[in-house]
Amino acid sequence: MKIARVNNLNDTINYLKENDVWICGTEMNTDKYYYDEDYTGGIGIVIGSEGFGMSRLVKENCDFLVKIPMKGKITSLNASVSAGIIMYEVVKQRK
Repeated sequence: MKIARVNNLNDTINYLKENDVWICGTEMNTDKYYYDEDYTGGIGIVIGSEGFGMSRLVKENCDFLVKIPMKGKITSLNASVSAGIIMYEVVKQRK
C-alpha cells in the first residue's frame, strides 16, 4: 500500500482518476458506510482534517464518500484512526 502527501490534492485526484484509480473520501454527512464499498481495484483514499474535514472541491472530486459508524456523542475520530480503519478494510477485501 502506497501512502503519499501531496501539495495540490485536487490536481493529484485528477491525475489518479486519469490513471484508473477510484477516489474514496471520508465524510460524516453521507449515507454510505465504509464496509459497503468495493476496494479491490485501484483506490485512493482521502482523509479530511480533524474538525474541518475536506474542502468542498475535494469532496466533489471524490468518486464516492464513505463514513465510519459512530455511537454516542462522538461525531468524528482522529484522522489517523479513520485512515487505519479504512486501510484495514482495503487490505481485508484484497485477501
